[in-house]
Amino acid sequence: MRKKVFWIGLACALALALAVAWFWPGSGRGDGEGGNARPGRGRHGAAEAPPAVTVVTARHGDIDVVLSALGTVTARNTTVVKARVSGQLQRIAFQEGQRVKAGDLLAEIDPRPFQAQLDQAAGQLARDRALLANAKIDLARYRDLLAKNSIARQQVDTQAALVKQYEGAVQTDQGSAENARLQLSFTRITAPIDGRLGLRRVDTGNMVSASDADGIVTITQTQPIAVVFSVPAGHLSAVLQGMREHETLPVEAWDQDNKNRLAAGKLLSVDNQIDTATGTVRLKAEFTNADEALFPNQFVNIRLNVSTRRDVVLIPAAAVLWGGDRFVQQD
Repeated sequence: MRKKVFWIGLACALALALAVAWFWPGSGRGDGEGGNARPGRGRHGAAEAPPAVTVVTARHGDIDVVLSALGTVTARNTTVVKARVSGQLQRIAFQEGQRVKAGDLLAEIDPRPFQAQLDQAAGQLARDRALLANAKIDLARYRDLLAKNSIARQQVDTQAALVKQYEGAVQTDQGSAENARLQLSFTRITAPIDGRLGLRRVDTGNMVSASDADGIVTITQTQPIAVVFSVPAGHLSAVLQGMREHETLPVEAWDQDNKNRLAAGKLLSVDNQIDTATGTVRLKAEFTNADEALFPNQFVNIRLNVSTRRDVVLIPAAAVLWGGDRFVQQD
């Protein structure tokens, strides 16, 4: 019985010793990798690589001073095309989204009522012109008789006044006829500017008038196109100095991710006052937009080159850190 207890105790002691040796810290075992890992090596026994360090030599060169801002694309001109006379819309002569030139026909209003007014005015003008011509003939006859003392001067004066009256009537009729002709021309609605048409606001057969708020269609001029953006007021002096020293300041428009350049243009103007609420000043840039990469009300990132510093020391941006109140160079 004692021998049995002895062998059982010996077996437990050996098992305990093996467990301690296996899981003891620094033994290289019990890490789940079969005990092959060594101090100073990685999970798979490979030596840990030191961090990579890139060395770049500082050099002299030129660098652009660029201001970044968020801008909004704005059409150079936006026009709501409205009817200038009231009437029934007879025809729509455009396609939505179409590019048009100034003077292109967009729509027509029923011209018959306006044609009738023109005919009436023309008839009144012809009648008064005939009366004027007859009055002038009588005046000439009366003057001949007055020269022969065959008629009273009062009758000549009365006839002269009648001629003046008919001349005034003819002038009034001419104005009425021109106005009727102008109203008739307004039945042809044409594009006032070059640009791209939007979606139409009214259909054929509807009654339209100059008081309609939405009009018939909107035209936006997108070639060239403008971008309005704001910069901090502290940069205003640099912008103004750049405008004085250079004929134009280059501006680039980039997409919202700042990955793709959409267009290149120039600074057009600076607002005449600073926004006290935001401490910024608004600027406007112009782009030719030949490929129509910019669209009205689109948000873009703006890069404004205000100056170029010549022959300065250039180092990589990754080598410079912001130390709270100053820039510090990494070792």
